[in-house]
Amino acid sequence: MEVAEQIITKKHTLGECTRSILPVRDALEVLSGKWKLPIIISLMFGNKRFSQVAKEIPNITDKMLSKELRDLEANCLVKRTVYDSIPVVVEYSLTEYGHSLKPVIEVLRDWGTTHRERIMGKAEVLV
Repeated sequence: MEVAEQIITKKHTLGECTRSILPVRDALEVLSGKWKLPIIISLMFGNKRFSQVAKEIPNITDKMLSKELRDLEANCLVKRTVYDSIPVVVEYSLTEYGHSLKPVIEVLRDWGTTHRERIMGKAEVLV
């Protein structure tokens, strides 16, 4: 029996339910918003400068990208590296902890593809 089935079929107490909800709420708090997951996905494909990330994420403003990168850095998911060069180069990368989100993102991608097929009748991703 899969874990999800065990959770559904198991009789549980209110405390057990709350203990399941709290970590999910914590995760959603860290990853909430329209932009954090696209930024993380962009950085999963390698280290990037600010402008490279901005180009890969349509419609994100520089101000919002800067804010979200700071939030992700504060949560130890993204590392900001400043290189002592002329001109100064700033590069963003995922931390090892940030890379731990890869399986979560893959499951979300797969679910989203299935959902798109089910609801819209097509699987292609709009770019």
